[in-house]
Amino acid sequence: MAITKSRPGASAAAATNGKKKPSNGTVRPPDKELGTEIQRFGDVIDRPIKLDEDERSKSCDIMNGVLADTQILYALYKKHHWLMRGHTFYQLHLLLDKHAEEQQQLADDLAERIQKLGGIAVGDPRHVAELTDIPRPPDGAESVPAMLQRLLDAHELTIARVRDGIEKTDDGDDQGTNDLLVSQVLRTNETHVWYIAEHLVDTPVVDGMAAGD
Repeated sequence: MAITKSRPGASAAAATNGKKKPSNGTVRPPDKELGTEIQRFGDVIDRPIKLDEDERSKSCDIMNGVLADTQILYALYKKHHWLMRGHTFYQLHLLLDKHAEEQQQLADDLAERIQKLGGIAVGDPRHVAELTDIPRPPDGAESVPAMLQRLLDAHELTIARVRDGIEKTDDGDDQGTNDLLVSQVLRTNETHVWYIAEHLVDTPVVDGMAAGD
């Protein structure tokens, strides 16, 4: 009876189903190169949703801009949530974190809508920085009023882009995207502006003893 000798490394190859094993120990499929694009950013694939490619492409461009601003807003809220201080620390610490979570949910909804239209949602923070209209803040801490004003300015830029997108998606008969921008993105941002703006109202401290005299 012939004895079949196993060649060196055969058991390892079998364990990985013939896939190449990089030096870091992870399994990489053969003949696949990292970074190869199967769909370029800005291109849309076909979706049988009775909305032509041109309108789907325009909607994806609009939403990627809003998505970039939304991700920056999320990051600003988280940073300012960490850096809050002063006599309203507790209230603002909680409020900014709540707003951050709601911005994060908006980002997810926007990204999923882009994918539904056949596009590619912007995800890499470095790419986000190229698309956003919101200026970069200082790396360090600012005063509390300055941080709150920075959030209001960021919301204003985002809302301007959202309103422009609402008009264009309405003209393009993209009701799904239009509804998302109106009922979720715009209304959430307007609510956030209201809450933050009220914290910048200059309210004098009342002397209770003097008032009672």
